Amino acid sequence: MLKWLLVVVMMVLVTGLFRPGLTRLRFGHLPGDLHFRVLGRPFHLPFTSTILLSLLAWAVLRAL
Repeated sequence: MLKWLLVVVMMVLVTGLFRPGLTRLRFGHLPGDLHFRVLGRPFHLPFTSTILLSLLAWAVLRAL
């Protein structure tokens, strides 16, 4: 369980860091990705994109 939590946290970080490049592929703008502002500062939580990228990584590793 701890491994999956670590993987999800890492995918959220990676998705957040590569967000400008992934927006052209529509990642980060899927239903379930949260965008909101708190005290004028924007926050982005790409939950759906993280799940899709995790499934893609799992499928690739499973195929190997």
